[in-house]
Amino acid sequence: MAAEPVWSVDPRTGKPREQVAVEATAEEVDRAVRSAHAAREALADRAARAAFLRTAADLLDASGGHVVEAADAETALGPVRLTGELARTTAQLRAFAEVVEDGSFLDVRIDLPDPAATPPRPDLRRWKIPLGVVAVYAASNFPLAFSVPGGDTASALAAGCPVVVKAHPDHPATSELCASLLRRAAVKAGLPEDVVVLVHGFDAGVGLVRHPLVAAAGFTGSIRGGRALFD
Repeated sequence: MAAEPVWSVDPRTGKPREQVAVEATAEEVDRAVRSAHAAREALADRAARAAFLRTAADLLDASGGHVVEAADAETALGPVRLTGELARTTAQLRAFAEVVEDGSFLDVRIDLPDPAATPPRPDLRRWKIPLGVVAVYAASNFPLAFSVPGGDTASALAAGCPVVVKAHPDHPATSELCASLLRRAAVKAGLPEDVVVLVHGFDAGVGLVRHPLVAAAGFTGSIRGGRALFD
């Protein structure tokens, strides 16, 4: 069976603008998750993670005109609204970079050993570790701040979790553009580009939550989509 094409549509006219991609098959979803999973160890480097998030924000800002133009062409939200949303998006990325450097999110607990105690107390240490691959589902009405480079993606990456994003069908070209910027930022920070992977298609989104290597999901969206993920 041929893969279904993914079209960017002009919301002002309802006419297709361009074919952006094709919907991911089950095999392609599996490869996307496994490639993200393979990149997880590189994210253990907190300095690289912080640099990655800041570089992503810088690249989004540097390409701001292009990003806003692409998002407006697919959402008709207007440049003023989208410029503000882009600023929020890059601020989120930079804020999470600061959280990574601060380290308090690890919630470290250290109980030093006390051999004189009755019974003797051993050395006990606890801290939080990344869950694994996170699936992020882009939202229709926030093509930036709740989509590919949005808060769910930023928080997962900050925690050391690679991300597979399911693009929203209302802004696939914007999703592709933002994903390419994030992947470029990863390489510039010395990380594998597959710490962020993008897939398209409703069935691909369902396949993500069924994948055994996907540990968590971030979702903001439709009743139909939410029902499918819940089920």
